[in-house]
Amino acid sequence: MLKLGSLKELGLTEGQISVYSAVLEKGISTLNNIHEKTGIERRNIYDILNKLIEKGMISYTIEKGKRTYQCTHPNKIKEEIHKKEASLKELESQLPDIKELFNLSKPEIDSEIYRGLESIKSLMNEFLEYDTYWIGGNSGIESTALNIWFKHWMEKRKECKKMMYDLVSYGTSLEGLDPKNIKEHKKMYYEYQSLPKGFYTPLVIVIFGNKVAQILWNQQPFAIVIESKEVKDSFMKFFDYFWKK
Repeated sequence: MLKLGSLKELGLTEGQISVYSAVLEKGISTLNNIHEKTGIERRNIYDILNKLIEKGMISYTIEKGKRTYQCTHPNKIKEEIHKKEASLKELESQLPDIKELFNLSKPEIDSEIYRGLESIKSLMNEFLEYDTYWIGGNSGIESTALNIWFKHWMEKRKECKKMMYDLVSYGTSLEGLDPKNIKEHKKMYYEYQSLPKGFYTPLVIVIFGNKVAQILWNQQPFAIVIESKEVKDSFMKFFDYFWKK
């Protein structure tokens, strides 16, 4: 059966996609044809067909008291895509107002918790807007499910020309970035320093903008992010002290 999973982007459920695909392949379908093709219960097929008829994606005719179903012209899908594009453009045009309201409603000190791979990816993509200052065990990311994604993220950061100042736990370094290879560091918008001997922690602190993220790398990474200029400034003093040493 034809796979049309992208129709989810237009708000169709898996059941609706399966029924639409079955009718599309058959051309003209009866309820029995659709049931055989999809394995969906008949009573559910009725509901799904009615939804697709409401969406204008399927039409029907009645012959000898029996309904047969067929797909409407694919231009209907094109029309729905254009509607969605228009809605997204409208939403994008409202982003400045949303950001303004977001900033006005934020408390002076704000904190957020990020848990899981996708959540941490979202946080790290926010890092790409700033030069970042890292303290501690960032090399721990290499033993997590984020390892390959992190390498792509490093390339993105390089494209954005955002510096990464990496004050690592003693005796550690990021894979592929030899501490002595200063030439490669410059290409990667990366600078390396090490904490004194005996300073090791699996936790990494990332300072960006007016925020401080404390991240623990493991198979389910976890982060606490505090937004406060005072907190950020105090962590930067700690960073600067050890960076200069």
